Amino acid sequence: MPEAAESAELRDALLRLRRATGLQVAFGGLLHDGSAMRIAELHGAVTPALRGLVISTGSGLGGKCLALSRPCAVTDYASARHITHEYDGPVSAEGLRSVIAVPLVVRRKVRGVLYGALRDALPIGERVFDAAVAAARDVEQVLAVQDEVRRLMAEREEMRQAYGELRELAPKVTDPELRERLWAVCGRLENASGAGDRSSSGVTLTPRETDVLAAVASGATNAVVAERLGLRPETVKGYLRSAMRKLGAHTRLEAVVAARRAGALP
Repeated sequence: MPEAAESAELRDALLRLRRATGLQVAFGGLLHDGSAMRIAELHGAVTPALRGLVISTGSGLGGKCLALSRPCAVTDYASARHITHEYDGPVSAEGLRSVIAVPLVVRRKVRGVLYGALRDALPIGERVFDAAVAAARDVEQVLAVQDEVRRLMAEREEMRQAYGELRELAPKVTDPELRERLWAVCGRLENASGAGDRSSSGVTLTPRETDVLAAVASGATNAVVAERLGLRPETVKGYLRSAMRKLGAHTRLEAVVAARRAGALP
């Protein structure tokens, strides 16, 4: 799942950051509601004080990082004058002093924050700063890829819905020429979007094969199926033979049973 991939990359980036810099603690989280972030991943923590902490935009070092969309750092968190101190309790409980926060930015939108920290009040050096920014870039790339995956999946689902509506409409069209044109469009959409139904067992049935099997499962004869779907009886027989071959079935009943077992029919 996309969220699992994002969490895994965030976890790995924090681990790499600690190994590359010697930072004693690395932690971070992603925004899920646009305004607040929950710290979900920690490396090197000795208390549970930071886990699950909700960071609001503008609050604390991380909140400042979210608001400004740029890296921020303090040498001594408790005495820092340029941040608010709503989170002093958890930070103090973990013993953190020197802290850097780097935003995760994808398409100009802040999506989360990576933190690195020491338990001593030492300045954050350039090497640590560069390593933290590099770790953030790695996570940003994964977030960008997952965004694209979600976009493509949404587009494909929209195409599948339009395709399904066309399949329902085609049999109702009385003009034979127009009906054939609609079926031709359905075929092009099927080929372009992979609209065929793939069952959990790996058996792939085309939408027309699925339509025919579903009608057969209701007890309809080939003639009735042809009338329902606006097809010729010989065409129905062809779809049925093809589905039976894919399912390894020798009879109509075996094909229906096999399709249901494979998850291709309800």
